[in-house]
Amino acid sequence: MKKILQDFNELIMFKHSIFSLPFIFVAMVVAAEGWFGWRLLFLGLLAAVSARNFAMSFNRYVDRDIDAKNPRTASRPSVDGRIDTNKQLLFIVINAFIFVLTAYFINSLALYLSIPILVVLAGYSLFKRFSSFAHIILGISLGLAPIAGVVAVKNSVTLWSLLLSLGVVFWVAGFDLLYSLQDIEFDKKEGLHSIPSIYGEKCTLLISKIFHGLTVVFWLLFVMAYHGGFFAYVAVAVAAAMLYKEHEIVNKDFKKIDKAFFTMNGYLGIIFFIFIVLDIM
Repeated sequence: MKKILQDFNELIMFKHSIFSLPFIFVAMVVAAEGWFGWRLLFLGLLAAVSARNFAMSFNRYVDRDIDAKNPRTASRPSVDGRIDTNKQLLFIVINAFIFVLTAYFINSLALYLSIPILVVLAGYSLFKRFSSFAHIILGISLGLAPIAGVVAVKNSVTLWSLLLSLGVVFWVAGFDLLYSLQDIEFDKKEGLHSIPSIYGEKCTLLISKIFHGLTVVFWLLFVMAYHGGFFAYVAVAVAAAMLYKEHEIVNKDFKKIDKAFFTMNGYLGIIFFIFIVLDIM
């Protein structure tokens, strides 16, 4: 059992949940103007984790033919036989069911949105086969988290939550562009539609910088829209500084993309959440 759990943990890269979790709770804290209760904390966690499990496992399932050819991904459990296709499909279905059931217990709007959200989450895995907009689709997938957060608390969607979500969309798309630089030659060979494989390294770096510039703009507008205070503006300033540092790391050495991708972005979400909590409280 321990071995199976380890394999599934590797399959879905559970530790990377850190990218989406802070922003669903940022939205919930702002929507509730403080503590939103243990019930919504549990349901929010369950919804976020099951949605991400669904997205990651679906991605690994449909990409197993591509991953088998890429030296960077050939050792994934979905490729090397540690988790067979039947188990992958069962895991996908279970997490989809948990997500929809959780949405039912949250409120009616969450339930209505649950299936469209799953469609968007699955869409990313298919997009890169025919469109370079896959980076944006991934951004939208994680950008749905703040909208889900405000829906859970208010049973509606607010302007500030849309601005926060747009910031997340461009934040994720921007760092996914940097991450995709690792596979530029492989994507060219396989005819995959990533921006790095089509437009090259320099253009990719420029687009990523533009995306992250838009991230800062939208997060600043988010703070203004919900009438945030001092700590909220500090959150945006710190995020901007961390994104600048991320690009500095990648520009100096492409081999440090993992450091920029995982370390910097993981801390960014947590720090942003802490400052928003300080602002609300």
